[in-house]
Amino acid sequence: MPLTGRAALLAALGSVPVGIWDPGWTGILAVNGPLAVACACDFALAAPVRRLVLTRSGDTSARLGETADVTLTVTNPSRRPLRARLRDAWPPSSWQPGTEIEASRHRFTVPPGERRRVTTRLRPTRRGDRRTDRVTIRSYGPLGLFSRQGAHRVPWTVRVLPPFTSRKHLPSKLARLRELDGRTSVLTRGEGTEFDSLREYIPGDDTRSIDWRATARHTAVAVRTWRPERDRHILLVLDTGRTSAGRVGDAPRLDASMDAALLLAALASRAGDRVDLLAYDRRLRALVQGSTARDVLPSLVNAMATLEPELVETDARGLTAMALRTAPRRSLIVLLTTLDAAPVEEGLLPVLAQLTQRHTVLVASVSDPHIAGMATARGNADAVYEAAAAAQAQTERHRTAEQLRRHGVTVVDATPDDLAPALADAYLALKAAGRL
Repeated sequence: MPLTGRAALLAALGSVPVGIWDPGWTGILAVNGPLAVACACDFALAAPVRRLVLTRSGDTSARLGETADVTLTVTNPSRRPLRARLRDAWPPSSWQPGTEIEASRHRFTVPPGERRRVTTRLRPTRRGDRRTDRVTIRSYGPLGLFSRQGAHRVPWTVRVLPPFTSRKHLPSKLARLRELDGRTSVLTRGEGTEFDSLREYIPGDDTRSIDWRATARHTAVAVRTWRPERDRHILLVLDTGRTSAGRVGDAPRLDASMDAALLLAALASRAGDRVDLLAYDRRLRALVQGSTARDVLPSLVNAMATLEPELVETDARGLTAMALRTAPRRSLIVLLTTLDAAPVEEGLLPVLAQLTQRHTVLVASVSDPHIAGMATARGNADAVYEAAAAAQAQTERHRTAEQLRRHGVTVVDATPDDLAPALADAYLALKAAGRL
């Protein structure tokens, strides 16, 4: 039951003539007595807060960087009008810094027996679930001297999804995929490619594609055409261990890995392949299996929304065992992890043969563009030392990548902006070569 600033101002103004003309209890009572009566009447005429009925509606999900509108409906069942100020409390990461006060506070009036809606616009700065805390309402009387205050629990959750910024590359990659599907003799007859159709020979075609039996039945030379395999299994494996927590630019490596995985999943599902997701460090963090081509992208986005890097060393043996359990048949396993020497040499390399023996393995890693900039820096002693350190880091990274390639692994190492299209290109190259 707080006093308002208006009541305090009236009390202060009334104390001035009391101090001048009649300093004492009589003067104080003469001023504050009527003010106290007015405050009591104002409190009695203010609409009760506890009896209000609050319900929510609106958005339940939004991509990171976009807005989500959550509507709060306030119903006033009393016989007194509600003149109120409301605070809709959410976690600090629900808004851009500095905008919380303006976005979460509302002023409104609800006549007796009616209801009004107020909308809180969220603009989250982090992925994951954002849950509302409580709604605090302050109800004022007609004079604005006294108020009632109370809080209500009105649960609501908004799931903040990955932004999927790499979707801008999807049209060009789909065009490349259609080119692969439409190729004829230019396609390589790689292992596992699927026969598509026959057509007439054109000078320059690979003579190994000539179908002599079909040629004998026709007057013209016929060649076989091939198309990339379909209905292949792709397992996306996200390493959520401590190395994924390292920040490259404004975001952790895990976010760049998820963005690349989403682009690959969208492309592979359009190509007719089945896509599953596995997130692991020392235990299973997320698993998506059996989604249809229409549902695979929403399922992956929803599963990735709550993933956060864990500050523990990834258990490579456990990850390998889980991947083999998830992909019992020959598959393309895309492992999004680090290329740092220690985690790869001590963790991944000893168990890599278990994966490559049965599956095609592709390792994708996020590189730091700042290191490339350091390697070219010159001008003073500090810059030279930084360039030497950056060159050493790049050399170790290249050496680790070569070790993986010697085990038959395809390696994609790119900056956050380039990782998604580079991974999609590597997938298309494997598909064109018939290695899936």
